[in-house]
Amino acid sequence: MSKTFFVKTVMTMSLLFSGIVMAEQKETLGDWDVHYSAFNSTSLSPAIATQYDLTRSASKGVINIAVLDKKTQKAQTPEVTGQVVNPLGQIQELDFQQVTEGDASYYLAQFEHSNAETLRFTIQVGEHQFKFNQEFWLND
Repeated sequence: MSKTFFVKTVMTMSLLFSGIVMAEQKETLGDWDVHYSAFNSTSLSPAIATQYDLTRSASKGVINIAVLDKKTQKAQTPEVTGQVVNPLGQIQELDFQQVTEGDASYYLAQFEHSNAETLRFTIQVGEHQFKFNQEFWLND
């Protein structure tokens, strides 16, 4: 059953963000598996962007985070916060919205970026933290 839930969660996220190539990015934090992806908002269809109150713009990105129990793979709902820092040291706080659909739960936030800009993300999930860097380009 836990494998079914995980597959359902991944399928839901894939359908929501169809057209986006998402390589699995995962951090294990304590008893949680944290799956995440960051991408340009223009990859979203207009309908999906509207449904989740996200702005499609060449200079806006989206980060998507799902937190699963490491053993059961059931969705968890810890507090998720974070920030993004650009190469100039400018900080953007991430304003995550929690989305729950059936058994699936995930967090979405938007951020600004420039062309060919590598951003540093710091994500806090409950008491745990992870960091990653990712480069973004302006897309139409």
